[in-house]
Amino acid sequence: MRAAVLHSATGALLLTLLSAVPAGGTPGAVPGAVPGAAPGAVPGVAGVVLAAERAAAKGIAFGACSGVPDLPAGVECGTVSVPLDYARPDGEQLRLAVSRVRATHRDPHNSKHRVPRQGALVFNPGGPGASGLYFPLAGMVPAWKRLGAAYDLVGYDPRGVGRSAPLSCEDPKTFFKGPAPAPTHPSQAYKRERIARAKAYARGCARRTGDALRHYHSLNNARDLDVLRAALGEDRLTFLGASYGTYFGALYATLFPSHVRRMVFDAAVNPDPARIWYRNNLGQSAAFESRWEDFREWVARHDRVYGLGGTPKAVLRSYERARARLAAEPAGGRVGPAQLQGAFLQAGYYDDYWPSRAEALSAYLKGDPKRLIALAAPAPEAAAEAENANAVYTAVECNDGPWPTDFRVWDRDNTRLARVAPFETWDNVWANLPCAYWPAPRQQQPDVRTGPGELPATLILAAERDAAAPYDGALELHRRLTGSVLVTERDAGTHGIAGGPNPCVNGHLEAYLLQGRLPARRAACAPHAEPRPAGRAGKAAAVRPAR
Repeated sequence: MRAAVLHSATGALLLTLLSAVPAGGTPGAVPGAVPGAAPGAVPGVAGVVLAAERAAAKGIAFGACSGVPDLPAGVECGTVSVPLDYARPDGEQLRLAVSRVRATHRDPHNSKHRVPRQGALVFNPGGPGASGLYFPLAGMVPAWKRLGAAYDLVGYDPRGVGRSAPLSCEDPKTFFKGPAPAPTHPSQAYKRERIARAKAYARGCARRTGDALRHYHSLNNARDLDVLRAALGEDRLTFLGASYGTYFGALYATLFPSHVRRMVFDAAVNPDPARIWYRNNLGQSAAFESRWEDFREWVARHDRVYGLGGTPKAVLRSYERARARLAAEPAGGRVGPAQLQGAFLQAGYYDDYWPSRAEALSAYLKGDPKRLIALAAPAPEAAAEAENANAVYTAVECNDGPWPTDFRVWDRDNTRLARVAPFETWDNVWANLPCAYWPAPRQQQPDVRTGPGELPATLILAAERDAAAPYDGALELHRRLTGSVLVTERDAGTHGIAGGPNPCVNGHLEAYLLQGRLPARRAACAPHAEPRPAGRAGKAAAVRPAR
């Protein structure tokens, strides 16, 4: 996962809009097990029982969202307490920030029809490190109005994120390091420099967080989700997880199958334990190369508009000219090759970014850097959010499982990969290299898997050419969750397709969440329309994940 785009992807929904543990359960009925959970599967589950019972009894005192910018009236906020360490449920507590818009009951197609409430729909946008507090605003988007009529739309900041006991690994004032290089085939000297920076970053995480650092991982995110379910007064959970949210959502389904009402996995991460997370990142870098090609093909088809070349190779030459020019003289003193790469990486996530990136590159090469600076320059006002998101991302992925501790393994694997996939490979390495020197112990995550009849039917949504969550992840999750149904958007690559511009996808989403109805087997949707070169960029209606 490329963490450096988290600060922009986290706020994508806001930018778009603005331009069971049942209550009264008995802990300890089965030693070491949660009622409804996989018996004895993971140590510490008794702590989930106690935390969930307390949360169910206390509930959430929703009120005004003070201190949260740009949340309008009608959005309510509150907190729920979860143990830092589920093995010590009476020890230190973390307060998770939660937001909600109540179900409107209004049918957007029939004003006389009062829609019955179906409960709370909880959303996680991924990351790790992304905030979900703005999710309730999705109810303002036409594609979400029917869901917002039937469900309370609930978002939250996971542990360590935003307003939920935020993690930090370095001074936010030093987080943005630009202008910076981004060599696709780095020298040995540059590799040594990045190793030193990775070691320093890992030490900073340990120094600023202390022993608590070990408790920020996917298993605890899944446990926290069950406490949130109980605090909301829901006997069973209705959940939409995007990107990384699909991984800890799948852990939740494995641990608490009888607590699941309906679950949607959008842009699924491959949950194979052998791939969490080192090999998933190798697969992601390879997939970004294909998506980078998709973007360049689109630009080449619109050469009359942008003048960047009539073939993908010609567009690449234009991009490389810009890289060389920025290396010699950063645009505005702030945008170098690394900032250029970061801006164009976002085009690999969301194709509605394609026009703005092509337009900025074209203008820059013609002598006007203003658009590129506006897109790519670090924003000091976003430094604290970006540093926090990166800290959570690093802590969760490093804690979740084994990583190579010898840089020679990273060097061998990624040197080989960069020969065929140079666009993202080394940038992805530097984002994750602190995990090679991580000071906290690694977790043993449960194997995501459910058997026949253990879990209600679930829905998996995937774009066939998604680079951030390659399609093999959706296939693997579908194989592991018995009774799941996979809906694929063919020949498309936007990262996260729920509630986006494809009515076929949205039809399946609504049928499942509103009626519990799924296709009898795998289903496919034709791709949504490509962006128009003259259209305004960044105007898709999708609730975008961050991972």
